[in-house]
Amino acid sequence: MNVEELVRDSLREQADQGGPLPGDFADRVLAARRRRRTRTIAGTSLAAVTAVVVAVAVPVLAEDTGRQETRPASELRSGDVVAHPGQTPPRDLIAAGNKALAAFSTSVPVKQPDGDEIVTRTYRLLDQKAGTYRKDARWSWVAVAPGMRTAAVLEQKLPVRRIGLLNLLTGKVERWIPVDHKVGGVAFSPDGRKLVATTYEKSPDLMDMDRPIHDGKRELPGPAEPSRTGFYVIDVASGESGWSKVETAPGGGWPGEINTREDFAFSQDGTLVYSNLTMAPGRRYYDFEGHKKSTPPKEKHLGWFNDGGLSPDGKLAAGEFAGDGKTTASEIIDPLTGKRVAKVPGQQLLAWADSKRLIAWDIAPGTSEYRNRLVLVTIGSEKTVPLSGFRSSKADAAGRWQPVFAER
Repeated sequence: MNVEELVRDSLREQADQGGPLPGDFADRVLAARRRRRTRTIAGTSLAAVTAVVVAVAVPVLAEDTGRQETRPASELRSGDVVAHPGQTPPRDLIAAGNKALAAFSTSVPVKQPDGDEIVTRTYRLLDQKAGTYRKDARWSWVAVAPGMRTAAVLEQKLPVRRIGLLNLLTGKVERWIPVDHKVGGVAFSPDGRKLVATTYEKSPDLMDMDRPIHDGKRELPGPAEPSRTGFYVIDVASGESGWSKVETAPGGGWPGEINTREDFAFSQDGTLVYSNLTMAPGRRYYDFEGHKKSTPPKEKHLGWFNDGGLSPDGKLAAGEFAGDGKTTASEIIDPLTGKRVAKVPGQQLLAWADSKRLIAWDIAPGTSEYRNRLVLVTIGSEKTVPLSGFRSSKADAAGRWQPVFAER
């Protein structure tokens, strides 16, 4: 196989899932507040030198030649469920169907001299050789390309002036993409050929003591005034990009039109970008030049709270919470009409494993809404398959982790 074929194969493997998962404190505060209102339950072509890499992982016997080949850990048992229900945070690979837990982050508020705080993440990325998650404190933001060979990474002290393309098989940055406007978040397109990078004047993870919030006992720094300025759409192979300015309506209090961190992501077909809004219509779409566009028909009914989006075949969509005071449940909807077509167990739908199964958060009956674990749910079944151990029952507990999924 020549270099061009290898490059094309690498690209074909990369089908991403929408946008990055929200992990900042401000979003968690807002999400928690909305959940309490609405729920009754307490509960990656790169240049050829980058794309053509040797996958060194667990040896696999070739079927015809008898020689040994090696594959990344995420490709082993492809399509099967790899679960570790006794681990929280996870130490070993978690996967189901076409999706794998590519990384996860924990975050802590770091105090600043003026009383402000910056929510600072620490990532653990899947070691494709060992099949375990390894701490990598270099990065403040990580987005993993489909195929899990490449991650787009941002260094600490956001916003930053370059984007790294990290080889997940070697752990080395293969290339840096410089930018004129400082970037605070990145996400891959569904085919892995493009990145959307959200630009900010200040850290999108800043908590401002001049905009305090109260937790019932004390006054704490609150979400800062949004400083988002626009977005880049970047061709991963060439590094070529175009920046679009996006105006944000004045806040006039919190929450405003957007959160302090409100990153752009690609539409399901990769032809537009969007960001969430804190109010109706919930999302706003743009073309790559920054012009506002109509919401794609199949995305009009996608909810603010779930990250599942459309099923791989595009026939279904992950819906909102649909439980009651005794059980958790989430709805599956017709993406064109928004009507419920099924209910599945689970507190929050996160990613489609395939067109019939989803990865979700879920809680044990009668426990705190924050004491949840990853589970696999299937349309038409009441059974859940635990994938991880439970997170802490406290929303702000140290070590509480946020998943980053990618197609394997």
